[in-house]
Amino acid sequence: MIRDPELINQLVDTIARFVRERLIPNEVRLAEEDAVPPELLAEMKEMGLFGLSIPEEYGGLGLTMEEEALVAMEIGKTSPAFRSVFGTNNGIGAQGILIDGTEEQKAKYVPRLATGEILSSFCLTEPDSGSDAASLRTTAVRDGDYYVLNGTKRYITNGPEADLFTVMARTNPENKGAGGISAFIVEGDTPGLIRGPADKKMGQKGAHTCDIIFDNCRVPAENIIGGKEGQGFKTAMKVLDRGRLHISAVCVGVAERLVEESLRYTMERKQFGAALAEHQLVQAMLADSKTEAYAGRTMVMDAARRKDDGENVSTLASCCKLFCSEMVGRVADRAVQVHGGAGYMSEYAVERFYRDVRLFRIYEGTTQIQQLVIARNMVREAS
Repeated sequence: MIRDPELINQLVDTIARFVRERLIPNEVRLAEEDAVPPELLAEMKEMGLFGLSIPEEYGGLGLTMEEEALVAMEIGKTSPAFRSVFGTNNGIGAQGILIDGTEEQKAKYVPRLATGEILSSFCLTEPDSGSDAASLRTTAVRDGDYYVLNGTKRYITNGPEADLFTVMARTNPENKGAGGISAFIVEGDTPGLIRGPADKKMGQKGAHTCDIIFDNCRVPAENIIGGKEGQGFKTAMKVLDRGRLHISAVCVGVAERLVEESLRYTMERKQFGAALAEHQLVQAMLADSKTEAYAGRTMVMDAARRKDDGENVSTLASCCKLFCSEMVGRVADRAVQVHGGAGYMSEYAVERFYRDVRLFRIYEGTTQIQQLVIARNMVREAS
């Protein structure tokens, strides 16, 4: 639902210009330095990007899902690491607190997340617990007015820099399933919270991940989200629909950027006396990529509108994540192919995007997890 078409158009145009004039020219610098330039980070904060989906009462922009999808598609037209730095503040870093947190927790943390004063991170995945998130082993044992956390979290986005962590830990050792898990707000300077070395990844330079180790980390009992045990996994699941739609929209934006790059190159490059774009087999690849990007955009916008209308879009969000993350991989592969040898060279953006987009099929739930969610929901509804 778009509340004010004129205002959202202005916002989208502003962000599109920011992407075009500030972020795209700094993509190579981002990759080479493996960091978002500080001046760009400051500009993101000024524009309110850290509070896109946070309600206005807490200092955010309070975008609806449809509005957020439009913005995410524009942000997707540049290196994914630029979005990653503020994505968690809008997603699980704030949404879990907003949905299930106490009023005191919301007032203490959410306004600072909205402005980017503090950077958030989400700790669910473990060395032996990825897609099977309910089997996590990190423990939280009550000790008076504190919980003592022990365990290791892996591949934690923003881990090296985050000021605030939402941590899933098992508070009930007798309950081996999701019901034994609670969510905690852990501040980054808490004694016993140890950050591992930054991971060396295939792509998405500038988006940092690392292990987060909890070694007798004492967390105030008042920092358990919602004030009660056993709700943590449910909290995480509640925010997944929005997160999956957001990532799907980013995938659409990346695909549209790759289509633009491919079209530009094939119109300029000549082979056999004519522009590449005049050759039918090249045209077929361009047409397939354009069609798939359009299909992804249509899916995301439909699901976003339905979510804003109050529908349960769990199945549709997984459909979008499944299709769009796989789709952008195919578009990136074709982009390299139409560039030929140049597409394998780092001086061309498609080489970098080819590596960057591979991650979309893994985080926020792998493709295979989306297939399971979709099929199980179908069976449940049919029964």
